Amino acid sequence: MSGKRIVWIVPAFGLIGSQAGHLLAYELRFGNAAQQVQSAGAHSYFPSLAKTGLGFAALTLLVVLFIVGAGRVATGRRIKPEAAPSFVPLVAALYTIQLACFAAQETIEALIGGGSVSVPTLLLLGTLGQLPVAVVATVAVRWLGARLRPALAAIALGAGGVYRQHGYIVALGAWPLAPRTARVHDTISAGFNRRGPPSF
Repeated sequence: MSGKRIVWIVPAFGLIGSQAGHLLAYELRFGNAAQQVQSAGAHSYFPSLAKTGLGFAALTLLVVLFIVGAGRVATGRRIKPEAAPSFVPLVAALYTIQLACFAAQETIEALIGGGSVSVPTLLLLGTLGQLPVAVVATVAVRWLGARLRPALAAIALGAGGVYRQHGYIVALGAWPLAPRTARVHDTISAGFNRRGPPSF
Protein backbone atom coordinates (compact mmCIF):
# COMPACT_ATOMS: atom_id res chain seq x y z
CA MET A 1 0.00 0.00 0.00
CA SER A 2 1.38 3.37 -0.99
CA GLY A 3 2.03 6.22 1.43
CA LYS A 4 -0.71 8.40 -0.07
CA ARG A 5 -3.35 5.78 0.69
CA ILE A 6 -2.06 5.36 4.24
CA VAL A 7 -2.51 9.09 4.84
CA TRP A 8 -6.29 8.89 4.54
CA ILE A 9 -7.01 5.22 5.33
CA VAL A 10 -5.39 5.22 8.79
CA PRO A 11 -7.22 8.33 10.09
CA ALA A 12 -10.51 7.02 8.66
CA PHE A 13 -10.08 3.66 10.38
CA GLY A 14 -8.94 5.45 13.52
CA LEU A 15 -12.08 7.59 13.68
CA ILE A 16 -14.38 4.64 13.08
CA GLY A 17 -12.41 2.42 15.45
CA SER A 18 -12.61 5.01 18.21
CA GLN A 19 -16.39 4.57 18.31
CA ALA A 20 -16.05 0.81 18.59
CA GLY A 21 -13.49 1.36 21.34
CA HIS A 22 -15.89 3.77 23.03
CA LEU A 23 -18.54 1.04 23.11
CA LEU A 24 -16.06 -1.46 24.53
CA ALA A 25 -14.80 0.97 27.17
CA TYR A 26 -18.31 1.69 28.41
CA GLU A 27 -19.19 -1.99 28.45
CA LEU A 28 -16.18 -2.63 30.66
CA ARG A 29 -17.02 0.27 32.96
CA PHE A 30 -20.81 0.09 33.28
CA GLY A 31 -21.61 -3.47 32.25
CA ASN A 32 -25.27 -4.03 31.41
CA ALA A 33 -26.10 -0.36 32.05
CA ALA A 34 -23.68 0.84 29.33
CA GLN A 35 -26.36 1.31 26.67
CA GLN A 36 -28.58 3.26 29.05
CA VAL A 37 -25.69 5.55 30.06
CA GLN A 38 -24.68 6.15 26.44
CA SER A 39 -28.25 7.05 25.45
CA ALA A 40 -28.85 9.71 28.11
CA GLY A 41 -27.69 13.28 28.67
CA ALA A 42 -24.61 14.44 26.81
CA HIS A 43 -24.17 10.91 25.44
CA SER A 44 -27.52 10.85 23.65
CA TYR A 45 -25.87 11.40 20.26
CA PHE A 46 -23.56 8.43 20.61
CA PRO A 47 -25.84 5.49 19.61
CA SER A 48 -26.63 7.08 16.23
CA LEU A 49 -22.99 8.00 15.66
CA ALA A 50 -21.79 4.53 16.57
CA LYS A 51 -24.32 2.82 14.31
CA THR A 52 -23.41 5.11 11.42
CA GLY A 53 -19.69 4.54 11.89
CA LEU A 54 -19.98 0.77 12.19
CA GLY A 55 -22.35 0.65 9.22
CA PHE A 56 -19.87 2.63 7.14
CA ALA A 57 -17.06 0.29 8.21
CA ALA A 58 -19.13 -2.77 7.25
CA LEU A 59 -20.00 -1.24 3.88
CA THR A 60 -16.34 -0.42 3.23
CA LEU A 61 -15.34 -3.98 4.10
CA LEU A 62 -17.94 -5.43 1.74
CA VAL A 63 -16.86 -3.15 -1.11
CA VAL A 64 -13.19 -4.04 -0.68
CA LEU A 65 -13.99 -7.77 -0.49
CA PHE A 66 -16.06 -7.42 -3.66
CA ILE A 67 -13.16 -5.70 -5.43
CA VAL A 68 -10.74 -8.42 -4.30
CA GLY A 69 -13.17 -11.11 -5.45
CA ALA A 70 -13.67 -9.39 -8.81
CA GLY A 71 -9.92 -9.16 -9.27
CA ARG A 72 -9.57 -12.85 -8.57
CA VAL A 73 -12.31 -13.66 -11.08
CA ALA A 74 -10.62 -11.45 -13.68
CA THR A 75 -7.30 -13.25 -13.29
CA GLY A 76 -8.67 -16.72 -12.71
CA ARG A 77 -6.21 -17.30 -9.90
CA ARG A 78 -5.30 -16.12 -6.43
CA ILE A 79 -4.15 -12.50 -6.30
CA LYS A 80 -0.61 -12.12 -5.08
CA PRO A 81 -0.64 -9.48 -2.29
CA GLU A 82 1.85 -6.67 -2.21
CA ALA A 83 3.89 -5.63 0.80
CA ALA A 84 1.75 -4.56 3.77
CA PRO A 85 2.61 -1.78 6.24
CA SER A 86 4.55 -2.73 9.36
CA PHE A 87 2.34 -4.03 12.16
CA VAL A 88 3.70 -2.15 15.18
CA PRO A 89 3.81 1.37 13.65
CA LEU A 90 0.31 0.88 12.27
CA VAL A 91 -1.03 -0.25 15.65
CA ALA A 92 0.62 2.73 17.30
CA ALA A 93 -0.87 5.17 14.78
CA LEU A 94 -4.39 3.74 15.04
CA TYR A 95 -4.25 3.54 18.82
CA THR A 96 -3.03 7.14 19.09
CA ILE A 97 -5.81 8.43 16.83
CA GLN A 98 -8.47 6.38 18.62
CA LEU A 99 -7.30 7.41 22.08
CA ALA A 100 -7.20 11.08 21.08
CA CYS A 101 -10.74 10.87 19.69
CA PHE A 102 -11.96 9.09 22.83
CA ALA A 103 -10.34 11.63 25.12
CA ALA A 104 -11.76 14.55 23.13
CA GLN A 105 -15.22 12.96 23.14
CA GLU A 106 -15.22 12.35 26.87
CA THR A 107 -13.89 15.83 27.63
CA ILE A 108 -16.54 17.55 25.51
CA GLU A 109 -19.28 15.38 27.00
CA ALA A 110 -18.10 16.21 30.51
CA LEU A 111 -18.04 19.93 29.76
CA ILE A 112 -21.54 19.83 28.29
CA GLY A 113 -22.87 17.81 31.21
CA GLY A 114 -21.14 20.00 33.80
CA GLY A 115 -18.99 17.20 35.16
CA SER A 116 -15.26 16.63 35.51
CA VAL A 117 -12.89 14.25 33.81
CA SER A 118 -10.39 12.11 35.66
CA VAL A 119 -7.30 11.83 33.48
CA PRO A 120 -6.07 8.48 34.93
CA THR A 121 -9.54 6.96 34.53
CA LEU A 122 -9.79 8.36 31.02
CA LEU A 123 -6.43 6.89 30.01
CA LEU A 124 -7.19 3.52 31.62
CA LEU A 125 -10.60 3.19 29.96
CA GLY A 126 -9.18 4.48 26.71
CA THR A 127 -6.43 1.89 26.74
CA LEU A 128 -8.74 -0.99 27.64
CA GLY A 129 -11.29 -0.01 25.02
CA GLN A 130 -9.17 1.33 22.19
CA LEU A 131 -6.12 -0.93 22.13
CA PRO A 132 -7.94 -4.20 21.28
CA VAL A 133 -9.89 -2.40 18.56
CA ALA A 134 -6.66 -0.90 17.19
CA VAL A 135 -5.11 -4.37 16.94
CA VAL A 136 -8.14 -5.74 15.05
CA ALA A 137 -8.23 -2.69 12.79
CA THR A 138 -4.51 -3.09 12.05
CA VAL A 139 -5.00 -6.68 10.94
CA ALA A 140 -7.88 -5.59 8.70
CA VAL A 141 -5.97 -2.67 7.19
CA ARG A 142 -2.91 -4.83 6.49
CA TRP A 143 -4.93 -7.63 4.88
CA LEU A 144 -7.15 -5.38 2.79
CA GLY A 145 -4.41 -2.91 1.91
CA ALA A 146 -2.10 -5.62 0.62
CA ARG A 147 -4.79 -6.95 -1.74
CA LEU A 148 -6.75 -3.89 -2.81
CA ARG A 149 -4.20 -2.42 -5.22
CA PRO A 150 -3.39 -5.73 -6.99
CA ALA A 151 -7.12 -6.42 -7.31
CA LEU A 152 -7.75 -3.04 -8.89
CA ALA A 153 -4.84 -3.61 -11.28
CA ALA A 154 -6.25 -7.03 -12.22
CA ILE A 155 -9.68 -5.55 -12.91
CA ALA A 156 -8.14 -2.76 -15.00
CA LEU A 157 -6.24 -5.24 -17.12
CA GLY A 158 -9.27 -7.46 -17.50
CA ALA A 159 -9.39 -11.09 -18.33
CA GLY A 160 -7.89 -10.44 -21.77
CA GLY A 161 -4.66 -9.20 -20.23
CA VAL A 162 -4.13 -12.47 -18.44
CA TYR A 163 -5.58 -15.10 -20.71
CA ARG A 164 -4.20 -15.59 -24.20
CA GLN A 165 -6.36 -16.65 -27.05
CA HIS A 166 -5.22 -20.05 -28.23
CA GLY A 167 -6.21 -21.23 -31.68
CA TYR A 168 -6.43 -24.96 -32.11
CA ILE A 169 -5.66 -26.16 -35.68
CA VAL A 170 -6.21 -29.72 -36.76
CA ALA A 171 -3.67 -30.72 -39.39
CA LEU A 172 -5.24 -32.98 -41.99
CA GLY A 173 -2.41 -35.03 -43.41
CA ALA A 174 -2.62 -36.70 -46.86
CA TRP A 175 -2.75 -40.47 -46.72
CA PRO A 176 0.15 -41.95 -48.76
CA LEU A 177 -0.70 -44.22 -51.69
CA ALA A 178 0.25 -47.84 -51.63
CA PRO A 179 3.72 -48.46 -53.07
CA ARG A 180 2.45 -51.28 -55.34
CA THR A 181 -0.85 -52.36 -56.80
CA ALA A 182 -2.67 -54.99 -54.83
CA ARG A 183 -3.53 -58.06 -56.95
CA VAL A 184 -5.83 -60.89 -56.25
CA HIS A 185 -3.87 -64.04 -55.63
CA ASP A 186 -4.29 -66.92 -58.05
CA THR A 187 -5.24 -69.39 -55.32
CA ILE A 188 -8.06 -67.15 -54.23
CA SER A 189 -9.40 -66.71 -57.79
CA ALA A 190 -9.18 -70.41 -58.46
CA GLY A 191 -11.71 -71.10 -55.80
CA PHE A 192 -14.45 -69.37 -57.71
CA ASN A 193 -16.38 -71.35 -60.38
CA ARG A 194 -16.50 -69.39 -63.61
CA ARG A 195 -19.07 -71.63 -65.35
CA GLY A 196 -22.37 -70.13 -66.27
CA PRO A 197 -25.75 -71.34 -65.09
CA PRO A 198 -26.92 -74.79 -66.31
CA SER A 199 -28.96 -74.90 -69.54
CA PHE A 200 -32.24 -76.77 -69.71
